[in-house]
Amino acid sequence: MTRWTTAVRATGAAMATALVLTGCSAGTRAEALPAPAPTTTVAAEVQAARSAPPDPDVPLVWPLTGVRTEKIGARPAVSVKIENATAARPQRGLNEADIVWEEVVEGGISRFVATYHSKLPEAVEPVRSVRPMDPAIVAPLDGILVFSGGQGPFIKATQRVGTQTIIMDDGDPGFRRDPRREAPHNVIGTMSTFLEQADAERTTPPPAQFEYARKPGQGSAPQAGRYVRSVDVRLSSLQRTVWMWDRNSKRYLRSEGTTKSVSADGRRHGARNVLVLSTEVVNTKFVDPAGAPVPEHKLAKRDGKGVLLSMGHAISVRWSKKSLNAPIVLKVPGGKTAELDPGNTWIELVPRGKGSWELG
Repeated sequence: MTRWTTAVRATGAAMATALVLTGCSAGTRAEALPAPAPTTTVAAEVQAARSAPPDPDVPLVWPLTGVRTEKIGARPAVSVKIENATAARPQRGLNEADIVWEEVVEGGISRFVATYHSKLPEAVEPVRSVRPMDPAIVAPLDGILVFSGGQGPFIKATQRVGTQTIIMDDGDPGFRRDPRREAPHNVIGTMSTFLEQADAERTTPPPAQFEYARKPGQGSAPQAGRYVRSVDVRLSSLQRTVWMWDRNSKRYLRSEGTTKSVSADGRRHGARNVLVLSTEVVNTKFVDPAGAPVPEHKLAKRDGKGVLLSMGHAISVRWSKKSLNAPIVLKVPGGKTAELDPGNTWIELVPRGKGSWELG
């Protein structure tokens, strides 16, 4: 927190009085001397205080990770819809995301919303279409959502919350096809080209979505939680996501069931924080080309239970979201706001009543 100081300046009243007395003589009335002009104004002092450097005890951090930095990039957050069907693996660019949301879509498979700010991969792949829960996920960022296409109502809902959309089907720049993969699992996105299209209404940098501890190991989970080695998340009958604590890297490593989840360059997908949230899921009136109903995780004006994992420990949380444009708020037992450890975060949206998770 910036500390303001206010200088107290002497008026020199005693000196002025002496001068008045010296200038007086019998039968002569001394003229009052004008008060000395102030050397600075209160407004100037306040402005100087506002311009003072911040308290050195408060570090500068990336807003979406809480990681310390010397300078925050003057760019908005860019979120990208990335596929997670078997044919879409291995993906490109997920390891560079600050925050990744995993959501259930039609048929029980999952899809990602990957948000980038502190790190920018050269490319992301495969880019896929928008879904009805995406506006609630990206609206608090006031940034950009990149996707290949989608049903009209879902696109309009994303634009109504103030998010800028970049869409392949509209001919927007930054998309190309990967000749080594079959469509529709082969859309590559170029991050630098997406950022070049940011309009003047984007918030730069994006607002923080969670609160973070100052150093690894000081978050709510390691400080007040219990030791756990893994979390086994069942999103549907088709998607099982397992996160295993790795002491050497101080991260959780991801698996698709029993298969290691890796990027196209062979790196294991990992997270400093894993946040598992129980959500209400309803089928919308819309269906996909195969006739399957399109589900929606209900997030706005909702709350529920969850668990936060950091540094090999887990703590129960309650989550809430007041509106589409409000970020998720996390509370630990006792009512305090949860603090994540500095680093990237993966969020698992688990269908209430149908999905589950187990700590191991």
